[in-house]
Amino acid sequence: MTFVLKGAVSALAISCGLAAMSAAPAHAYTLMDMLRGDRQRTQSTIFMDQMPPGRVAPRGSAGGSLGLDPEAPLPKVSGPRYYTYKTEALQFVDTSKFADPIVTGAVAEVSPASDSGTEPVVQRRFLAQARVRANADVAKALEAYYGDNRNPLVWIDGNQISERAKSAIAALADAASVGLDPADYAVQTPTVDPANPDPAVRDRALMQFELELSGKVLAFVQDTVRGRIDPNKISGYHDFQRKAVNLAPVLKLARMSPNAGAYIASRSPDSPQFEALKAELAKLRAAGGSEEQIVITLTGLLRPGDSSPEIANIVKALQKHGSETLKTDHAATLAAYAGGSDYSPEIVSLVEDFQKERGLKPDGVIGQATVRAMTGGDTNASKIDKLVVAMEQARWLPEDLGSRYVMINQPAYMAYYHNDGKEQLSMRVVVGGKNNQTYFFNDQIETVEFNPFWGVPQSIIINEMLPKLRSDPNYLDQLGYEVEVNGHAVASSSVDWYGSTANVSVRQPPSSDNALGELKILFPNSHAIYMHDTPSKSFFKRDMRALSHGCVRLANPRAMAAAVLGTTMDDIARQIASGQNHAVKVPQKIPVYVSYFTAWPNKDGVVEYFDDVYGRDAYVEKAFDATSKARGAQI
Repeated sequence: MTFVLKGAVSALAISCGLAAMSAAPAHAYTLMDMLRGDRQRTQSTIFMDQMPPGRVAPRGSAGGSLGLDPEAPLPKVSGPRYYTYKTEALQFVDTSKFADPIVTGAVAEVSPASDSGTEPVVQRRFLAQARVRANADVAKALEAYYGDNRNPLVWIDGNQISERAKSAIAALADAASVGLDPADYAVQTPTVDPANPDPAVRDRALMQFELELSGKVLAFVQDTVRGRIDPNKISGYHDFQRKAVNLAPVLKLARMSPNAGAYIASRSPDSPQFEALKAELAKLRAAGGSEEQIVITLTGLLRPGDSSPEIANIVKALQKHGSETLKTDHAATLAAYAGGSDYSPEIVSLVEDFQKERGLKPDGVIGQATVRAMTGGDTNASKIDKLVVAMEQARWLPEDLGSRYVMINQPAYMAYYHNDGKEQLSMRVVVGGKNNQTYFFNDQIETVEFNPFWGVPQSIIINEMLPKLRSDPNYLDQLGYEVEVNGHAVASSSVDWYGSTANVSVRQPPSSDNALGELKILFPNSHAIYMHDTPSKSFFKRDMRALSHGCVRLANPRAMAAAVLGTTMDDIARQIASGQNHAVKVPQKIPVYVSYFTAWPNKDGVVEYFDDVYGRDAYVEKAFDATSKARGAQI
């Protein structure tokens, strides 16, 4: 038996066990779909060779009676994968039209004297001999600028490089301050050999420098605006519309600017979040490896009332890594501590508040997650790596996130609602497990659905329910699920679970046990990911919360629903109390960023660090290495 996944949409796009199908059966388009904007509902097709889809078996029959092997391996639906990063192709800039064809054959071999307003015609003709490689966008911008002979040279003043060029080179050399690699933008400054005063040799070197520096400036501007790597080439879990960067005016603006270096530097993002990352990066690089690491050694859990010689290091760590608010609120406890080993109520209170600040369970019990938070978790070097990755990823999102938006940060297991530019609500979330990872993308919140049905996605039917159904065809009937084949309601026991499930739809009616709980918040996307309630409240007490099938479970869904709808908690309660499945459109679409940052500033601008739960940072770093290697292969 061979199962095949058809279509471009990945299996995980329908595997959000919290997610994926509408309240109505898969065959129907209803008012609920219209409210959600879900007309283009995504559905994968999974079929078995030579088996009619969704066959209803005769009552009482078994898979074996159809001539199929009950012992055959069960089919599986797999999620997206990570890729070997393929770098952007580089091409030689077409310089054939850089020299005026009339002038080229008639010029004298001696350059005329030049002033600040003119340039030697004979000097410019050597642009046609320059050899520079760049990506397609940069090459196009270079060809457009230098192909128009009315545009003056940007970086050459007479027979030498200009102060403008030196300013630009200095700005490019500082690329590390904004998380880029200065080696990607390095240009060799031409030197004049006193033993070879040939003007043609000099001018050829100057024109090569002119074109190279322009190419590097354009590449820097493009990289700092959109990122130096394409996130969609990292994995199937990344989904971004890569930004288009207008490079056409860059060289003209650099030439007209009184300070070309300042202009180039100004093209980096300046959002509050990016500025916080940039400042943190500068601070850590200035500190180098001199930062003292506080070590807390615990073999088990430290509970209130226990004693441990590590209490001294715990207090020391909190004094170093606790927020100013925390240290102010507990100033008396910190001042009174005299080095004892008792885990006293005062220190427990200090630890609880610290845990609450860091999104940990505020129970005063100190385990490895709390120790990691207390000690900073990472060395300076690893923090710097996380910051560089975060700055790259920040470029994939809009530079201005908006005055009102929802940010979900998967490594932090948190969701934040911002309004009027301020964080007004935060809560714990559960995200996808390592085998059912949540995507990294952004979209817009459109609808809140109350008392939802849960349409079971094909991936869960096949991967999780099918083994049970082959053992007990009544399994779904006993759980109260509704089953349809080709749009017709049938008993679970009547379906041939050894055949195809492509035209079989399964859904769970609204109830207190419904996998989506009381409500879900939709931002229609091809991955069928959304935010929702859950009956599994205990998961929010855990520090590691990568536990779902891909969707985002909210610890306080009513508060989030009230926020995005611009209403009250009482109104949300009334909507739920009706017991009816219905959807309400948000008054205005709200951006939602389903993000993945292992370093990100909190509402006070303090950068926090998180575990790389999916190991994605390593793939970004591999893409950095591949990109720099490809760019360094300049001919």
